[in-house]
Parts: sequence; structure tokens; C-alpha cells
Amino acid sequence: MKVKSAVKLGTVATFAAVILAACGSSSSSSSEASKQTLNWMEASALPSMDSATATDVVSGETLNNTNEGLLRFGKNSKVHPGVAKSYKVSKDGKTYTFNLRKSNWSNGDKVTAKDFVYAWQRTVNPKTASQYAYMYAPVKNANEIMTSKKAVSSLGVKAVGDYKLVVTLTQATDYFPSLAASPMFFPQNKTVVQKYGKKYATNAKDNVYNGPFKLTYWTGTSDNWTLSKNSKYWNAKNVKLKKINFKTVKDPQTSLSQYQSGKLDATYLSGQQPKNYKHDKQYVERKGASTFYIELNQRKDTMMKNKKARQALSLAINRKQFVNKVLADGSSEAKGLVSTGLMSYKGKDFNTAAAVPEATSTDLTKAKKLWKEALKETGRSSYDLTLTADDTPAAKNTLEFVQSQWSKLGNIKVTNQSLPFKTRLSRSENGQFQAVVSGWGADYPDAISFLEMFTKTNSYNRGKWINVSYDKDIAAADGKDANNEAARWTDLVDAQKTLLKDQGIIPLYQQGKSQLVKSNVKGVIYFPTGANWDFSKAYIAK
Repeated sequence: MKVKSAVKLGTVATFAAVILAACGSSSSSSSEASKQTLNWMEASALPSMDSATATDVVSGETLNNTNEGLLRFGKNSKVHPGVAKSYKVSKDGKTYTFNLRKSNWSNGDKVTAKDFVYAWQRTVNPKTASQYAYMYAPVKNANEIMTSKKAVSSLGVKAVGDYKLVVTLTQATDYFPSLAASPMFFPQNKTVVQKYGKKYATNAKDNVYNGPFKLTYWTGTSDNWTLSKNSKYWNAKNVKLKKINFKTVKDPQTSLSQYQSGKLDATYLSGQQPKNYKHDKQYVERKGASTFYIELNQRKDTMMKNKKARQALSLAINRKQFVNKVLADGSSEAKGLVSTGLMSYKGKDFNTAAAVPEATSTDLTKAKKLWKEALKETGRSSYDLTLTADDTPAAKNTLEFVQSQWSKLGNIKVTNQSLPFKTRLSRSENGQFQAVVSGWGADYPDAISFLEMFTKTNSYNRGKWINVSYDKDIAAADGKDANNEAARWTDLVDAQKTLLKDQGIIPLYQQGKSQLVKSNVKGVIYFPTGANWDFSKAYIAK
């Protein structure tokens, strides 16, 4: 496939790392500069450090800086060398041969090809219950292993000695190098995993790391965690930061105050803050390949199963007002599930081709009519609906705004529920919600990264929306049409149209991140997909 994205392949891939320098105007203290310590704000706590089971952005970001896969992401999601110093692709695109460099884990053990074989087999093993296992679908026999039809040992990955890894795919997959750079494809040290058992990766000490940094403080439940330079990392001589302190600060004013007093080197902005600082030299606006949407639990609730009810709830929301007046942080109205700018074909953006305007527009008159009809069709005179989201400032603003919009429908009582990130994730996974605000960031620059989530059997389809035509299109894009550029594009476009026409989800906004970053923070790499941040080239200028 030759659909435009941030990754291009050839028979032999070449690499280039691009560094994004943060901008700003003020400085931290000279003592901090000498320590090469970065104090970074997060809006949510760290949930997991097991690359086989982690599912969220915060975990992905931390894993990306404490561990390393065959490849690494750089600016615009381009890949460059990681543990693999080079790789070759067979003419038919089905076989990748990775040549590994000599490197070590933080405990001194060698990182070998066998560590990748073990980690990949562990992830696809049904006993691990990895929600990200489906991303291994391109690897030979992965689907059969995940459905217990074949042995884990049959996975298409083989270690040839310590420093050569051969991966066999079911069919050519041009975005596979992006998968190889993603956290769920990182290696794992079998001895360490087995030593700690259930405690593995639940805190800082019961783990081992092969990336630029190692996790030196994290209790498993703490709001703050610390990364320290990993002296065993193969490229440690070029890692300048000695320490990164991640601090969870949920209140935006508190975070801003800590930034202004020098306790934080960067802070996310929300509410009125982006407007107040938009012209400040320290202001940075990032556009992410991430979409926020509302999932409706269609497992048993006849109201949520009713298409008219879902459409009414969507039509009642004024997204333009929400992103401009409430978020005001660089976010934009969602045009679909897939983020705008992620993928294009023949000069046309995916969302231009796959748009269903009525699924993301506002029409309160029509919404009220559809809601009334849905109540009648389900034998109700009114409906009580609980909307769940995280307890971050942006999530709370989302809850309040959507509640006000839905209340205009009439004969509906909306109750808001704010939960800690980790708790919300758990309840979403277990289907313990009526409606939940969810977010997804593309793991690699292809629309399938979003669309694959809502197939019938995917673990991320938490509301259990099911559509046979949708599943067929996704299967075709991953299967028979995988190497047919035009046909695959059509499959993916048709799939999003089906999802939107049936209002399987309610798209809200494409996330923008507004920050203040100190001017002496240099070399931070940001990429819109995957784990977002790479601090391996960052430093504090004196």
C-alpha cells in the first residue's frame, strides 16, 4: 500500500532522527540546570508498566522512555534505530530481518532476540489477556493463537542467535515498522517477569528496563513517579537528563502556579489559560492524532441500542461551541473517529472522504424529535443517563458541557460521574457504564489504528456496538485488500461511514495540547501518534 503516512518502506530501510526543540522565554534555576532534572506535569497518574497489558497514553509515554523496541519513533512518527541497528524486508514484504545491536537491561543482562520472542508470545497468549494483542494480527499465526487455535510457539517470530530476529507476516503490511516501534512490541526479560510473577511491573523495583531511563520511584498507586538516567542503555552517552520527575496535577491553576514558581518546567493549559497565554513566547500548541468520543453501552440497554436515541444524543451537542468556548486549547471538532491529518490518498484527507456530516453536526430540533421517537419505541416516558469521565479538568469540562446539551432534549435526567483515570479505565473495560467519554490516540499513522477497535470481538469495543458490514470492511482492509491501495482505502472509508451513519459512537473533538514550556528545556521530541513524548535527547540548557 502506498497511502501517504509518516512511514515509508523500501527493501532496506534507512533511518533519520529529528529532534523537536521546545520553545519559551523564561528559565529554571541554574541549580536545576546543573542537575539536568526535568519536572514534567501529567494530568493523570501512571496505571501500568507492563508493556503487554498497558493500554493508556501515560503508561505508553513512560514505557517509551524507560524501554526500547526494535525501532523508535521520532518527529512526525517517523521511525529510526532502536535495539535494531538495521533491518531488511523481503521482496514480497512478508519477512523482516532485524539486526540487533549489543545492548543491556538495567540489571546488566544482555538484551537479545529471545527477549522479543518471549515478549511477543506472552502478549498474544490468551492467558495474558492483553487488550493490545489484536495489534499483532499481521504477524503469522497471531490471530489463531489469540483464539486458541494454535500454539503460542507458532507465532511468526524467531531468534537466530542472540542478535538476529526474523519476523514473518501473514501478508505485506507497510506500517509494520511503526508497530515494531510501539510499546506493545517492546522486549521483556523472561527471567525478571517470572521472578516477580504477579508483582511484575506493578511498581518501580519489580521490573527491569532497557531504554534511556529507568523508573526509580513509583509505588504503583503514587501520583508522582521518577525516571533516572539508565547507565546501561546502549546510547547512554548521548542521554543528557539525569532525572525526570513526573507530577500529577489535576487542577490547572495549581499546575500553572507551580510552573510560575519553578516547580514545574512544563504545564498543560486548560479553561481560559490558553487564551491568556496564547501570545506568550513560552506557549506551545501541539496537535495530536487523538480523538475523544462518547461510547454508549449497547449490551443490554434498549435505549442505547436504539439508533434514534444515539443520533439524538449526538445531534444535541454543539461541538464548535465546545472546542472554541470551553476547551479553547487548540482542539478541533471531530469529523469522525479517525483524526484529521493522519492519513491521505491521492491528496484527499481520510476524513474528507469518510465524512458523514449529520453524525458530527448540531440540530437540536431534529434531536428532540428523534429522542421523543426513541422514548416511544422503547416504551419509556423519560430516561435517566449517567455520563462517566475522568476527573481531569478537561474531562470535567466535557461532562458539564455535554450534560447541559443533553438536558435540552427533554424527558432526560443526566448525572455526571468523575472517576480517577485508572478507575474509569477499569470500569470501561468491564462494561460498567451507560455512557463514557473515551479517547484514543493512533498508535501508528494509519486509519486502521482507530477503526480496528470497533470490530465485534475487539476488547476496546466496550459499548459492544456490532455491525456485520463494518467487520467485513475491516477484515478486507487487513486481509484480501492489504496490498491493493485503492481497494484498501475504500474499505477503510466505508467502515468509518458505517460507524458514523449508525452512530456507533458520538465523536466529540480532536485533541490539541496547549503548554507552557520553559525556554531552557531543549530537545524534547513530540510525535502525534503512539506514546507522544521522547525525552532521550532532551536537556536543560544553562
